[in-house]
Parts: sequence; structure tokens; C-alpha cells
Amino acid sequence: MSAPVLQVADLRTYFHTADEPLRAVDGVSFSLERGTTLGIVGESGCGKSITCLSILRLIDRPGRVEPESSIKLGDRDLMELSEAQMRAVRGNEISMIFQEPMTSLNPVWTIGDQIAEAVRLHRGVGRAAARQRAAEMLGLVGIPKPEGRLNDYPHEFSGGMRQRAMIAMALACDPDVLLADEPTTALDVTIQAEILDLLASLQDRLGMAIVFVSHDLGVVAQIADRVIVMYAGQIVEQGDTGRVFSQPRHPYTEGLLRSIPRVTGKAARLTAIAGSVPSARRWPRGCRFHPRCPHAWERCREEPPLLLAADATSRCWLEEEPQRRAVREEAGP
Repeated sequence: MSAPVLQVADLRTYFHTADEPLRAVDGVSFSLERGTTLGIVGESGCGKSITCLSILRLIDRPGRVEPESSIKLGDRDLMELSEAQMRAVRGNEISMIFQEPMTSLNPVWTIGDQIAEAVRLHRGVGRAAARQRAAEMLGLVGIPKPEGRLNDYPHEFSGGMRQRAMIAMALACDPDVLLADEPTTALDVTIQAEILDLLASLQDRLGMAIVFVSHDLGVVAQIADRVIVMYAGQIVEQGDTGRVFSQPRHPYTEGLLRSIPRVTGKAARLTAIAGSVPSARRWPRGCRFHPRCPHAWERCREEPPLLLAADATSRCWLEEEPQRRAVREEAGP
């Protein structure tokens, strides 16, 4: 296995308020190899997007990536770089696709100028060469007659085309790592499939590593090699995508998978996880999922570490006391 292109260790991003800090991301660690895709899943508010923004050091005050965090790109720790050095990294070595292309693109700049700006900034080329690169990238992501679309504004593109333009902008400088934060959420199913196929083909062609953030488990199952399940700012389970989705170990992962709608011969009620994600201001003591967990017992008031579970890890005491899972399942919810 090749050396990781990205290594995140003990990532902690807190928002410091007048009262207690909000621990939005609290001790997240993972690594990413070149040419592979890591999926990050979980409910809204669990810390997925903040994790990506933290990697790029785009957290505004009162937020802060805590100094004990380590974010290594190759052999460089991004936490040790100055802001000027980070500007040279963003959009060049690490790029990001944001959730909503209409609000991420500048409405008063043409599509061509927005893509060319990144090329001129990081490659030091002239305007003509940058616009040529912008046209090449629009063609690469499947925009018809790309040279003729350079002078169009974002509102003149459809939703799917805007998302393609965002991908073109993110990949214009051949980044080593692409952070994709819910890149298909606002798209219909047909366009969503086209974007996923596009990302897969571009990854094969360019060899980049991808961090793919989504709440859609079906999409992650399609595109990711490994998956991280986040809850309340922490990783609660991680492993190969097929193994995690076919043999989930953590009760939260089980709940997410049970909540996926299924087509059956008769009408069925959707299965939801009881309760909601707690406030980052005061996470529950011990296992943060235990107030919502059908298997919880007294030991769950102690915080579990990530425990080895077959070829994956799970932050759950059931890995040490598996008989409690069986008793609870027999007893029913």
C-alpha cells in the first residue's frame, strides 16, 4: 500500500463562546491513500462538513482548529503553515466542492473567469492560457461547446451544469485531494448519477484521492472504498464500505441502515432513530449515542474508545460484551 496522501490525527475543532466551547469535531483521525475514496456519513450536525473545512483551515472565529490537531498532506503538517502558505495549498493541492453550486459560484463573474482565476493564481500563467485551461476543464466535465460557455454566468447554467463547473474549478490545478461536501444533494437522481460517474472517471484519469461527504448511504456505498460513520463530533465506526454496510457493528450505523426506505410489496412505516443529535455545547457523558441507543446499559456512561471489530473499528462497549446485543435483540426494542 502506498504512503497516505492525507493523514488527519486527533482533529479537534471547537467554537469558543462565552459559555462552554462547542466541540463540533472532537478527536477525528483517518488516512487517505492516493486514488481511493473515503466516505463520511452521519446525520446533520454530526461534524462532517466542519471536518472538511478544518482540513483546509477555513474555520472562522469563534471557531478554531485546536493546536493538538495534526493534518498532514504528504510529509507537511498543514497546522504548521502560515495563512499565506495555506492559500497556496487551497485550490491547488487540496480542492473542495461545496454543497450548493449556486451560492458557491460568484453570480457577477463569468464561469470562465472563475475557473481561470484559480489557474492564474496557482500556475502563474497569463489570461489567455488560463482561459484555455478553463475551456479544457469544462470539456473534461462534459459541458458541450465549452469555449462558447466561458462567458456565461452561473444563472445561465442548469443545476447539473453548475455542479460540473464547480468540479471543473476544483480540478483545474490537478489537486492531490478533493473534498466533496454533499456534491449531489440538490440534484435530481439522473443528474446525480452522471456526477458520480464523472467523479469516478476523473479519479481514474487523474489519480486523486477523494473525501466524499454525504448523508445518502446509497451514494456512499456506490463511490467509496472506505467509510467513516460520524456521530456527535466523533467517529463511531470505520472500515471497508462493503463490510460496514453489510455487517454494521455500532448501533448508530445499524440505525442509519434501517432508516433507508425499501421497496416492498406492501406499505411499510419508515424506521427512524429515536431522538435527535444532541447539542455540541454539551455532549452526553460516556458514549454520546447512549441516550438514543436500544442496547444501552450502565457501562455506556463511560466513554468507549474505538475498539477493533473484525477488520474495522467501532466506538461501542458491545465489542467487549457482545452478549448484551443478543439479549436486547431477543427482547425487542
